[in-house]
Amino acid sequence: AAEIAFCSWRKNIDLRRNVLRKCAETMRANAEDLARLLTQEQGKPLAKAMREIGGAARWFEYTADLEIPKEIIEVQGQETVEVRRRPLGVVAAITPWNYPVMIAVCKIAPALLAGNTIVLKPSPFTPLTTLKLGELLKDTIPRGVLNFVSGGNTLGESMTNHPAVRKISFTGSIATGKSVAMAAASDLKRLTLELGGNDPAIVLPDADPKEIAHKLFSAAFENSGQVCVAIKRVYVHEDIYNQTIDELVSIAQRIKLGDGLDEKTDLGPVNNRQQFERVQELIEDAQQKGGKIATGGQR
Repeated sequence: AAEIAFCSWRKNIDLRRNVLRKCAETMRANAEDLARLLTQEQGKPLAKAMREIGGAARWFEYTADLEIPKEIIEVQGQETVEVRRRPLGVVAAITPWNYPVMIAVCKIAPALLAGNTIVLKPSPFTPLTTLKLGELLKDTIPRGVLNFVSGGNTLGESMTNHPAVRKISFTGSIATGKSVAMAAASDLKRLTLELGGNDPAIVLPDADPKEIAHKLFSAAFENSGQVCVAIKRVYVHEDIYNQTIDELVSIAQRIKLGDGLDEKTDLGPVNNRQQFERVQELIEDAQQKGGKIATGGQR
């Protein structure tokens, strides 16, 4: 369906811009319902779910106004050499469960503006909000241009190996990213990978522990730590080490964990059992190697 739709979709950029703007309008008109479903499915507090939906709508609008430039690389007398970027065709997109709507739209909007069509698979841990988005947009976007399919790892493998697909956009784990890259290599599909990391924070001795602790905590625990660029390790100068630990403990003890639909909740639960068990493994590993738990550490 995406391959057939590509033939006409690629021709009219003004149509594509208008469609993206209408997608933003549709998202805003249904923001509360989408956000509530996102909270129930992913776990984040409702206010943050609303921000994710709002940010995704804004991304549709922002992308609609982007130019696709022609790059002039040589001018000699009457002759001009230009580079013009043309759409590739069908894009396969695979999204994770931490920001299922925002990351989906970050893949959808640029692909559609450029004249590509797209087949998107949400994470099996958070398919519902993404599928609901597809349901809402189906009368705004021409048939076959944007397609949602839901399933597990086998489906993702089928998508990345499919001969109609000319580009793969994947956000997820490093291990799966390697598999996606191998699948793309067989017929030289274009590839964009956004994978995990082990991001450090370095705290120098002239920092104010009270001030810096809030920034560290927010950057580490936003979305209950389920962010690819979250701080995962902190190096603190020995002169302010104990003060910084005390400030972080104080913040952690004030944070309210709970149901995302409760407006008093600051942080929701970890999304799925696999990730929860991984966190427990990290805590146990730290303790076995001499680490001390300053607060919490239990279910």
